[in-house]
Amino acid sequence: MDTEHPEDTAEFRLSRSRAANERLHALIPGGAHTYAKGDDQYPEHLAPVISHGRGAHVWDIDGNRYLEYGSGLRSVSLGHAHPRVTEAVRREISRGSNFVRPSVVEVEAAERFLATVPTAEMVKFAKNGSDVTTAAVRLARAATGRPRVALCADHPFFSTDDWFIGTTPMSAGVPAATAGLTVTFPYGDLAATEELLTRYPDEIACLILEPAARTEPPPGYLAGLRHLADRYGCVLVFDEMITGFRWSEAGAQGLYGVVPDLSTFGKALGNGFAVSALAGRRALMERGGLRHSGDRVFLLSTTHGAETHSLAAAMAVQATYTEEGVTARLHALGERLAAGVRDAAARTGVGDHLLVRGRASNLVFATLDENRQPSQPYRTLFLRRLLAGGVLAPSFVVSSALGEADIDRTIEVVAQACAVYRKALDAADPTPWLAGRPVKPVFRRRA
Repeated sequence: MDTEHPEDTAEFRLSRSRAANERLHALIPGGAHTYAKGDDQYPEHLAPVISHGRGAHVWDIDGNRYLEYGSGLRSVSLGHAHPRVTEAVRREISRGSNFVRPSVVEVEAAERFLATVPTAEMVKFAKNGSDVTTAAVRLARAATGRPRVALCADHPFFSTDDWFIGTTPMSAGVPAATAGLTVTFPYGDLAATEELLTRYPDEIACLILEPAARTEPPPGYLAGLRHLADRYGCVLVFDEMITGFRWSEAGAQGLYGVVPDLSTFGKALGNGFAVSALAGRRALMERGGLRHSGDRVFLLSTTHGAETHSLAAAMAVQATYTEEGVTARLHALGERLAAGVRDAAARTGVGDHLLVRGRASNLVFATLDENRQPSQPYRTLFLRRLLAGGVLAPSFVVSSALGEADIDRTIEVVAQACAVYRKALDAADPTPWLAGRPVKPVFRRRA
C-alpha cells in the first residue's frame, strides 16, 4: 500500500494508531483531552494518532499522510508549524516564559489585540475559551446583579463550566439549581428573545451567542439584539471563538458593525498555541481591575494566562492576518472547496444527501440518509472513504496552508466517497460499508 495516499479501505489499516488508542484510553478518560478529538468521533479502528504536522498536512504514527481540515478544532488556521509564528514563540521561550510580575510582552500583546479589534477598549488574556466565556458571564452577573444567563440554543458549545454543561446531555455532576439559572433563546428570532426577557424580568444578566455560525445573521438581527440588551438592561456577549479572524480580523463584530458589551476570542488567535481573550467596554472590564470604587470582581487570574510565548504567537498571528490578507484567502479556498464538493455530490447522485454548509471560511458537511434525515452511519461511511483517500476531515474548515492542488485532490477523494455513498443509498443500508459501529455525537448521556 502507498502510505502517502492510502486508497483501499479493505487494505487501509492503522495498527499502530489502534494500539496507541488503547494506551490513551488506559491512561486518559475518553482517550483524548478534548471530547471532539475522541476515537468515537471516527470510524471504528480508523482513528489516526498523529505523529506530526506541517502546513496543511499531518502524518500518523502508521506513516500515513493526510490533508487535514478543521485543524486543531479550527485553531490552526495558518497551518502547522507556521514559520512566522514558531519563530516568534522560539524567540520568547529563550527569554523566559513566566515571571512574578507582568512582562512587557503583555502590554504589547494587548496593544496589538485592541488595534486589531478596535471595537473593544480593554482585554485580558487567558488560556482557553471556557476561561473567558465564564469570566464574561461572571462579569455580567456582577454588573447587573442578576442571576440568570441566556444562551443561544442553536450554538453547540460555550464552556466546560457548569452554567453551560448543565444544559447538555452530559450534565452529570452539575447541580440542578445551577443548571436552572441558564435559559435559552433561538438564533435569529428577536421576538422569542424578547419574550424570554419579559418572562424573567430583571433576572437575565446577559445574552451570549456566536454572532454567526452556519448561516449569516438575518438582516437587522444583531442590531436587534443590541437594542434588546440595552432596553432590558442586560449585557450582550459575542462568543467569537470561531468567527474571530475567520470572519474578519476584527471578528464578526467588525464585519457586521454591531458592537457587543463583551466578546471572547480564542482558537485562531494563537494558531494552536494556548491563548484566549476577553475583551469589551472599559466600564465593564475595569470592574475586574483596581481603578474603581465598587465591589471587586474576580474576573480572570490564571498563572499561565500571560505566558510570553503564547502572547508572542498571538501577535504573530494577528500581524500575518492583517499583512497577508489571510481571511480573504480562507474564503477563497473555502469557496473553491464548497463548489467542488457540491459538484462531485451532484454528479454522483448524492447532492441531496451530502450537504456543505456554513461560511466559506468555516465549512461543515451534513450526511443524510435515504429519507434525507441526518445520519451517523452515513457520516461513518463518508469519513472512512475520506481517510482511505488521505483526507482527514471531520469538517471542511480550511487553513490558509492549503493550496489549490490540495483542494482539487480533496474534491477527487470526495467524488470517490460519493460513489460509494450512492451505492449505500441504493441499498438503503450503509452497514456493509461501515466495518464497525457508527461514529457518535459528542454530547450524549451514555458512553
